[in-house]
Amino acid sequence: MMACDLCKKNQPKGFENITHGEGPSGNIDYFITWSAIILVAITLFFSVKYLVRPKENRPDHIKNIVWDKNFKEHGGQ
Repeated sequence: MMACDLCKKNQPKGFENITHGEGPSGNIDYFITWSAIILVAITLFFSVKYLVRPKENRPDHIKNIVWDKNFKEHGGQ
């Protein structure tokens, strides 16, 4: 997983020793890379947030809406 000496030398600052071949070659490459990093960070944040505190006790949560509707339809109070 470590880059060879020639690849380290040809890669831009901050991307050396990551992979073989040349790194990002233009501004669009940096834009794509940082956009992907930001998207992954946002996804990770919300995944952890809803795993830790899913807020299933709120009356407008989909689980409670479906459960209450089915309960009333099948003889519940």
